Amino acid sequence: MPYILLFGKMYFFYLCCTSDPGIISPSNHKQLLKVYTYDGTLYQYARVCSTCKLVKPARSKHCRVCNRCVHRFDHHCVWVNNCIGALNIRYFLFYLVTLLGMAAAVGTVTIRFLVQVALMSNLPQAMYVNAEGEHEPVGVLFIVQKLFLTFPRILFMLGFTLLSFFLLAGYSAFHLFLVMTNQTSNEWYKYKNSCRCRVDNSRTDRRTWENVYHRGFITNMKEIICPVTTQKRFR
Repeated sequence: MPYILLFGKMYFFYLCCTSDPGIISPSNHKQLLKVYTYDGTLYQYARVCSTCKLVKPARSKHCRVCNRCVHRFDHHCVWVNNCIGALNIRYFLFYLVTLLGMAAAVGTVTIRFLVQVALMSNLPQAMYVNAEGEHEPVGVLFIVQKLFLTFPRILFMLGFTLLSFFLLAGYSAFHLFLVMTNQTSNEWYKYKNSCRCRVDNSRTDRRTWENVYHRGFITNMKEIICPVTTQKRFR
């Protein structure tokens, strides 16, 4: 299983690095303008990209790193040195899942190895003499210390793997939340900062963003698996 996940991770990593994230060009610009509606808050009609000199389609953004506008821009990923957009977000999600599975598999194999070593060495049945001269069974802390002194590199690798697993699990859960609500990382970040406050004497007006692109979990998943690039307009 770890080897299958390794090859799967490498494959999706390659796709994330080399695939087109949804670059907006003069040839597909008019078509992408008709895919999503402008919500009037995060995306305003007739805003022109100062670099590409094209009207920005809804849910698009100009990436300063890649110097190009991307359809349904999510974020620029330094891991894959590429933008994550409408056309490669599915590959990025599969990459996260396989990477998370690989971390879980490596951690499981390592823990099973250490447990097997402890059982073969009869560490759970080991005894020590306390200050009163009585024999008492060793605890879990002693077993961990013994294994650490015997296999320090393996314990360090296990700690790093477990840390990576929990970080990846949180990051994957965050992207799953974005998929379920049909948001991008860019929209989520802007949504948190889209509350516009205007103080008028003692009154404060607040305006928040309404996600007009959320159309149910199943439909949102279909949009990720089959990217929307046709002229069908979603409301």
